[in-house]
Amino acid sequence: MGTPEFAVPTLEALLAWSGGQVVAVVTAPDKPAGRGRQLQESAVKQAAARHQVPVLQPSNLKAPEFQQELQSYAADLQVVVAFRMLPEAVWNMPRLGSINIHASLLPQYRGAAPINWALIHGDTRTGVTSFFLRHEIDTGNLIYQDAVDIAPEDDFGTLYEKLKVAGAQLALRSVQAIAAGTAPSIPQPELPELQPAPKLQKETGRLDFQQSAPALANLVRGLSPIPTAFTQLPDGRTLKVFKAQPLDDEEASGPDASTPGRWFTDGRSYLRVQTANGLLDLLDVQLEGKKRMPVAEFLRGFNVAALAA
Repeated sequence: MGTPEFAVPTLEALLAWSGGQVVAVVTAPDKPAGRGRQLQESAVKQAAARHQVPVLQPSNLKAPEFQQELQSYAADLQVVVAFRMLPEAVWNMPRLGSINIHASLLPQYRGAAPINWALIHGDTRTGVTSFFLRHEIDTGNLIYQDAVDIAPEDDFGTLYEKLKVAGAQLALRSVQAIAAGTAPSIPQPELPELQPAPKLQKETGRLDFQQSAPALANLVRGLSPIPTAFTQLPDGRTLKVFKAQPLDDEEASGPDASTPGRWFTDGRSYLRVQTANGLLDLLDVQLEGKKRMPVAEFLRGFNVAALAA
């Protein structure tokens, strides 16, 4: 059970395993996408079609007709990766239950956007977790966990790629252990401080220059290349920011450090904004209606007089 590209390596790993058979795939209904609003199949559906695996696309997981069809496959186990919340009648259907592959080291970052929030908080390590599903989201007993380092240059896009591969390896190892009857089932530890990973909202990406430059650089990392951090230029137009960095200590105070939100540029090579603590150096941007480009290229075609005022 899965929908986005993140789930595809897990499906392919299970398809390649000789110890079991993927009897069906459950994924989201086709959705309109792009300017033409043509129906787009999910990445998981496309992968299942390549391997001629039956595909179920329920709009309502509680619908009796869907649950009857699912029951007809008599699966021993369900593997869930980046899908929706399942009703108990669905996750409790197989004789061995259902497991989920989550892109964090649970219990940290329970929720819909664990990769984004680990980067936003400036973490240097994350990972993937397999666990048995139960009522409360992302709280079931742990099977296995694999840690993954977050490199300083990682953003959401690169960390997503690392974790989808790690998740597939973990899923296969977990399924093999369940099939052999050797899988652990360990209650999640109770920790005093847990970071949640709620669904991202549009306003999550708005750059608030009352924050520090390092915090804003991490926000940019956590939302790049999608859904993307953004701000408004002094003329009101929206500027998406795909890459930014806090300046080194010796450069960290702008000419007017008392005014967060003030812009600085030489009109050729740099575009910086004063924050509550240091300057944020914008490196890779996209003006509304334009393509994404390095900041030097952006400045060549942009009137910076208003910014330099």
